[in-house]
Amino acid sequence: MPPFRDAALSSKAWPFEEARKLLARYKDGPPAKGHVLFETGYGPSGLPHIGTFGEVARTTMIRRAFEAISDIPTRLICFSDDMDGMRKVPDNVPDPDALRAHLQKPLTDVPDPFGTHESFGHHNNARLRAFLDTFGFEYEFISATEFYRSGQFDAVLLRAAERYDDLMAVMLKSLREERQQTYSIFLPVHPETGRVLYVPMKHVDGARGEITFDDDDGREWTVPVTGGRVKLQWKPDFGARWAALDVDFEMYGKDHSTNTAIYDRICEILGGRKPDHYVYELFLDENGEKISKSKGNGLTIDEWLTYASTESLSYYMFLKPRTAKRLSWDVIPKAVDEYHQQLRAFPDQSPEQQAANPVWHIHRGQPPASGMVVSFSLLLNLVSVARAEDKATLWGFIRRYAPEATPETHPDLDQAAGFAVRYFHDFVAPTLVCRAPTETEHAAIADLAERLRSVAETGGVPDAYADAFDTLSEELFMSIVRDTGKAHGFDSLRDWFKVLYQVLLGAEQGPRWGSFIALYGVAETVALIDRALAGELV
Repeated sequence: MPPFRDAALSSKAWPFEEARKLLARYKDGPPAKGHVLFETGYGPSGLPHIGTFGEVARTTMIRRAFEAISDIPTRLICFSDDMDGMRKVPDNVPDPDALRAHLQKPLTDVPDPFGTHESFGHHNNARLRAFLDTFGFEYEFISATEFYRSGQFDAVLLRAAERYDDLMAVMLKSLREERQQTYSIFLPVHPETGRVLYVPMKHVDGARGEITFDDDDGREWTVPVTGGRVKLQWKPDFGARWAALDVDFEMYGKDHSTNTAIYDRICEILGGRKPDHYVYELFLDENGEKISKSKGNGLTIDEWLTYASTESLSYYMFLKPRTAKRLSWDVIPKAVDEYHQQLRAFPDQSPEQQAANPVWHIHRGQPPASGMVVSFSLLLNLVSVARAEDKATLWGFIRRYAPEATPETHPDLDQAAGFAVRYFHDFVAPTLVCRAPTETEHAAIADLAERLRSVAETGGVPDAYADAFDTLSEELFMSIVRDTGKAHGFDSLRDWFKVLYQVLLGAEQGPRWGSFIALYGVAETVALIDRALAGELV
């Protein structure tokens, strides 16, 4: 067995743990359909969002992990529930009043308010596919409308009519008494108006595959359950889809977790085998509240990608899916830097370590080399002290720090430099407040300036450090900063560094000082200290 497959089969990384469960599902041999099927669902009443990205990204990670430990082929389906009736007119469309006449019609029967597609559902489906294609996801798209109307769902719908009482028994247990009186798993599409109706059934003929109901005007209708004339309520639809497609795996958010038993039982009653599932925790905003599309709290995917790369977002999605995490602007720098730390570590890791490394799962086992010779956090500090308005200013410092680096040879660094300028001015600059040093702090910082000034003026290693350092380096500068703090009674170097952050950068935390001085420059750091001591930064 190849070393990596052997490592993957015992890895504790969550994608491999889920992949092994899937493999055990077929311990007696591959499925009859010849592949393992992954599915993600999408409600096309709105635009794709960061949760859509997370669900497809995480499902893909499990799919790739499965492919690393098994030779069974895989497929990923993205299923759009575009036959749902339009319950309300969105606020963010042109001429919303024109859509009111189409309320309760399937989204694929509602005219496209943007005038670019066959229907509103087709428009939103196109947005979804463009969204997924942008990130390079490999998937097959299925429209619920096509699935129902083409007859692909007919066999399961006929079975649902035959086993109607059993299915209703499952659903009624989950409903309030008032809702039980009018509930049906079937939602007929009105033969004349085309609207999806929420009406009780007068009769279900399992043998003929027909339902009888009264419409809102009291007229009685009898229609077949096949050919798209009827759709299923969303909970039964979930389980019925699993049965119809023979789905092996689907993940969903914690808000669905109470329905898992319902989905599973529906699937089984309809003759399917319930899939493996993975329930992930929901994201929280900066105040610890659940992110809501209607509230608009928390980061959108466009906002994240305004300040950082797609890969950094994938990295954040990889981390502890079953733990609630804040999704706000302040998590971005850490995610960027940790992602590149993992990239740098990957080549020298053992197969076991690589299997646990998030970048294996982000890049299908072939992560690129990192060109981030300067961390994102350090770039932010550089923007601050250099008063940079564009990335070209940052490159003046970067080239001196890393002469081999150019925007062409280090495109990820070049991209990050642009992101850092934007991020700093939008989020960091408004929060920065430099303070004046106390008398003791003033003396210590002035001493640091003199020690660094001697380095800047001579361009060489001070005699006191000649035994340890041959050339100017980050470690030399770090030693100078550290020794200055100790000399002035800072028993806790963390407190000393914090003083420097507050006085020089206006922040509570910041960069490793040796790295900062090496990047910004010794003379420039001395000038910054002189300005701070003169009260110019306060």
